[in-house]
Amino acid sequence: MMLVIQIGVDTMTRTYDPSHTAVLLVDPFNDFLSEGGKIWPRLEPMAEKIGLLDHLRSVVATARETGTRLIFVPHRRWEEGDYETWNHPNPTQLGIMERHSFARGTWGGEFHPDFQPQPGETVVAEHWAQSGFANTDLDFQLKQHGITHVVLVGLLANTCIESTGRFAMELGYHVTLVRDATAAFLPEMMHAAHELNGPTYAHAITTTDELIAAFEGASA
Repeated sequence: MMLVIQIGVDTMTRTYDPSHTAVLLVDPFNDFLSEGGKIWPRLEPMAEKIGLLDHLRSVVATARETGTRLIFVPHRRWEEGDYETWNHPNPTQLGIMERHSFARGTWGGEFHPDFQPQPGETVVAEHWAQSGFANTDLDFQLKQHGITHVVLVGLLANTCIESTGRFAMELGYHVTLVRDATAAFLPEMMHAAHELNGPTYAHAITTTDELIAAFEGASA
C-alpha cells in the first residue's frame, strides 16, 4: 500500500512505497558521531541542538520495521598514502590526509555502534570525495532493487548529503532530505543546505517525525 502525503510546507504530493524506497545512511562513523571521535567536537553543538543521534536511530529503526531498504554509504576509510600523489586533492581530502579521519582499522573508522549493518543490508563501495555515487556501485545497487525514491540521512548536510542528493536527482531518483537527521558544523551551513541549496534539487525536505509518519502509513 502507498500512502499519499503532504510534507511540511511543500504543496506537492509525495508517495513512499517501501518496495521502491531506500534510506541512504551516509558516513555513520565514530569519528563523526561518537564521543572521542576526531570530528565530533566540531559537530557536537549542532548535533545536540537538533537531536541528531536520536533522529538517526528513529529513521533507521522505522526503515527496518517497515521493510524500507537501508543502504550504508560510507566515505573512503583513510589509509597510509591516500591522496599524497594526487594532482588535485580537494580541501576535505587534504584535511583527511592531515587528521587521518575514518582511518581503516581504527575505532574512528568503524560505524557508530547504533548504526551497524544487519544481514541483508547493503554497504556500497566507499566514496573518495563527497558524492556517494561517484566511483561506487550505489546507482547499480539501487536499480537492481527497483528503487525510485531515496531518503538521505547522515553527514554532512552541506557536503556528502548534498553531493549525493544532487547526483541522485541527476540520475532520475526522487530525493528527500531530512532536516533533523543530518548536521553540519555551523548553523549557516545547515541553512544553506536546506533553505538555499536543497530546494534546487530535492523533491521533498522534511523532518524525522513527518518521514516516520509517512513510512508507517505506507506500510500499514
